[in-house]
Amino acid sequence: MNGQIVGIRGGSSWRFVGWGIAVSLLLLPLVAMQLTPEVNWTASDFIVWGIMLGTVGGLFELAVRLSPLPSYRIGFGLALVGAFLVTWVNLAVGIVGSENNPANQLFFLALLVGIIGAGVARLRPGGMVKAMGAVALALVVAFAIAVIGPTDEPFVNHGVEFAGTSVVALLFLGSAMLFRKAGRIERSA
Repeated sequence: MNGQIVGIRGGSSWRFVGWGIAVSLLLLPLVAMQLTPEVNWTASDFIVWGIMLGTVGGLFELAVRLSPLPSYRIGFGLALVGAFLVTWVNLAVGIVGSENNPANQLFFLALLVGIIGAGVARLRPGGMVKAMGAVALALVVAFAIAVIGPTDEPFVNHGVEFAGTSVVALLFLGSAMLFRKAGRIERSA
């Protein structure tokens, strides 16, 4: 069977597990709503969550089709996790201050840098190294600009915000390193 699940055409067991996790994550807030009144999602919350999960899953499917190299796939996956975290946190509570702080839009601009860079690179490893490095830098710059400006929460701890931003920037740097490795493997083949 070579990793394929009977009855699923062309799908590997990893693919089945991945989409199963996505569906489970989609249903998790529904279960939480039954257990606590603190979780109160609307239909639009579920739609946005589903779109986010589906986008990540679909883009990872694309990465798997683009390259058989584990370094490329993992690099792509790290970038997706980083983008997902920035989007999720920014929509839920905001990265700096509250979710209503206009400075949070800068973090979406940082992700746009990566999307444009990936498009220019046509998702090839060499260009993806630069694109992911640019996103990491853009996230740090976005944070610096955001904390210099006025905040809607005067007693917010910027140390926690900086730590979160740094973790995501490191995900993009790790992605860039893995794309560099994939590029070297492709050139030597």
